[in-house]
Amino acid sequence: MTEKRKIGLIVNPVAGVGGKAGLKGSDGEEIQRAAFEKGIRPEAPDKTLRALEALKKISDEVVFCTFEGAMGGDEAKAAGFSVTILGDPACPEKTTGADTEKLARMLLEEGVKLIIFAGGDGTARNICSAVGDKVPVIGIPAGVKIHSGVYAVNPESAGQAALQFIREGGNVREAEVMDLDESLYREGIISPRLYGYMNIPDNRKKMQNVKSRSVSQVAALDYIATDIIQSMDNDTVYIIGAGTTTRNIMILMGLDYTLIGVDAVCGGRLIGRDLDEGGLWELVNSRRCHLVITAIGGQGHIFGRGNQQLSPRVIRKIGKDNITVIATKEKLLSLPDRCMLTDTGDRELDRSLEGYMKVVTGLNERTICAVRA
Repeated sequence: MTEKRKIGLIVNPVAGVGGKAGLKGSDGEEIQRAAFEKGIRPEAPDKTLRALEALKKISDEVVFCTFEGAMGGDEAKAAGFSVTILGDPACPEKTTGADTEKLARMLLEEGVKLIIFAGGDGTARNICSAVGDKVPVIGIPAGVKIHSGVYAVNPESAGQAALQFIREGGNVREAEVMDLDESLYREGIISPRLYGYMNIPDNRKKMQNVKSRSVSQVAALDYIATDIIQSMDNDTVYIIGAGTTTRNIMILMGLDYTLIGVDAVCGGRLIGRDLDEGGLWELVNSRRCHLVITAIGGQGHIFGRGNQQLSPRVIRKIGKDNITVIATKEKLLSLPDRCMLTDTGDRELDRSLEGYMKVVTGLNERTICAVRA
């Protein structure tokens, strides 16, 4: 009988809980407590199960090595895989970055062929610190900040990339591990720092690019903002998503804004600042709303990266016809395959958003751009 191949699995069970809560990250007990008090449910376990679905085709060929409980054992067992539990039988009740590093080091000693992990940039940073480039990794995007290049474009892509790599092997390439200082991030200061490199499968279609910072001309951004402002009517609430491209709308209107949050304006006035998922849900259920968002430069995501406040139920309530995407031509040209991406956490919703969307690229100027999940 052929020996099963060992695959490492690490799940950060609290990854992303600060996203829907509008807390700009999930690091630290206080932030996590605040998110849970708002009724936010962790999504990393479900996203891990979505990724593992693709690997069921080879369930008899692999064994997952992980900790018992919420750091991977629960998910691997729920998906029907053979599991080798490492370390103590019980997973810590409150997991920390130190637990992630400990598990990563044990997986390296166990001789796993690949480490699949679910989390955000903090999780990637912990794993990089523990294993560096000694074993290939694939990240399942489950955090708020996903600047690092070690993540797949969505959970399903993570599973598909892992399946192909386990079956066929192939080349690996270095990918950057980036992270932000969350305290500065909450103040609107975006300063990504490079923490190292890890090896990932050289799968350009399934693995995302590193987020690039926009170097767009001020005039182009002003033209886009002017187009949006001129199209506004006084009875509609305009929900303005995060980013430097959307920020110009607020600046030209002379309104306070949240660079990394979600704001709402109506009749030329700010009626909601730094709204969380709950606040947005109340708003879209009481007023006619229109959403204005932008694509992340270099990656292309319009949903699921840094704007988890825009949850599937909020997006559905707004409706696809009431969503406007804005971006400079330069940004669109920088996207992989010239395509925007959506990773809302709801596959049915993602598929409904696929196709083509008009993107406002200037004053009275539109460009058709593909959207895929």
